[in-house]
Amino acid sequence: MKLNENFAALGGSYLFGKIAARVRQFAAENPDADVVSLGIGDVTRPLTPAVVCAMHAAVAEMAYEETFRGYGPERGYDFLRRRIAEYYAGRGVSVSPSEIFVGDGAKSDIGNFLDLFGKSRVLMPDPVYPAYFDVNVMSGNKVAFAGGNRRNGFRPLPPSRGDYDIIYICSPNNPTGAVYTKDELKRWVDYARATGAVIFFDAAYECYVRDASLPRSIFEVEGARQCAVEFCSLSKTAGFTGLRCGYTVVPEELAGGRIAEMWERRQATKFNGVSYVVQRAAEAVFTPQGLAENAKNNDYYLRNARAMHGMLESAGVWHTGGENSPYIWMQCPRGITSWEYFDLLLERANVVGTPGAGFGKNGEGYFRLTAFGNDEKTVRAMERLCEVTRAAMRK
Repeated sequence: MKLNENFAALGGSYLFGKIAARVRQFAAENPDADVVSLGIGDVTRPLTPAVVCAMHAAVAEMAYEETFRGYGPERGYDFLRRRIAEYYAGRGVSVSPSEIFVGDGAKSDIGNFLDLFGKSRVLMPDPVYPAYFDVNVMSGNKVAFAGGNRRNGFRPLPPSRGDYDIIYICSPNNPTGAVYTKDELKRWVDYARATGAVIFFDAAYECYVRDASLPRSIFEVEGARQCAVEFCSLSKTAGFTGLRCGYTVVPEELAGGRIAEMWERRQATKFNGVSYVVQRAAEAVFTPQGLAENAKNNDYYLRNARAMHGMLESAGVWHTGGENSPYIWMQCPRGITSWEYFDLLLERANVVGTPGAGFGKNGEGYFRLTAFGNDEKTVRAMERLCEVTRAAMRK
């Protein structure tokens, strides 16, 4: 047999698997510890009534021959794609239902979209969501990084030199919580068009942007339809982390429609679609009732984020995010690596976060926290985190 040797270039384990293993070991050794996780970006609020009712109705349909559904359309059911197009239109963005492809999540589509391209030169931010890097290593692509740092607010801009085929942008950003302005995204769009690159725009956290001056879609930027694909998810928008549903927008102008044709062909060959029941649930997300209900859940997480932001500010800890984003990106106490800080918090505060080093070289010295938790537990965890952090800063 001939194995894909690119896998040998990957790290020993996926970042969050490594964290989970450490936490399990600590919990086993300290069964009475009140461990609170602010680390994994998994939602905790239950599905809303509109979504649950839609699922119940869809399950009931599957019990009768007249309304039973088997394989669905390759691009997703029309009823869902129309709702998504209306969702964009409500924000002043024109997207046709024919440009929308329903999938099982942004993470899958972002990785699978590489099937459409040959060996590529790829530019992505550092720090970066590790799955971006890993899927490109698996594909044998050459990866370069646009350095995010405290000076540029972790919003790197196009390089002065270099020629790339694929550019990754995530805004609001995971892990840093940074949100690009429209002018900053325009610079990336202009750069991509000038160099012939395609932008993979990850908009998984767009629903947390409450500042009307900040873009929630790359397609709010002039020229983006000629150079960008947008990946969206219902995981954080509507609590679908366990249901799995997302959508990808491939504009007709991109490569003269060739990319959309290739993506449809790829999906028809390798993917049998999201279940009818889940797509009915997703449709309910975009109804007036569903949007209102999910906005309340997301407001809950943003209140957590604001509370975390305020507590870190009072403790004198530099950080970004927490506004227009469910993530907090904080600086570790001076002289402590991000994994040392992880161990310190777990042992002294019984709090779990994500070491910045797991997101790339520029992540060292920083730490990611998420607001996807119970509000009371979040405040309790932050009180302990701030106490341990202040003590570490005094040393």
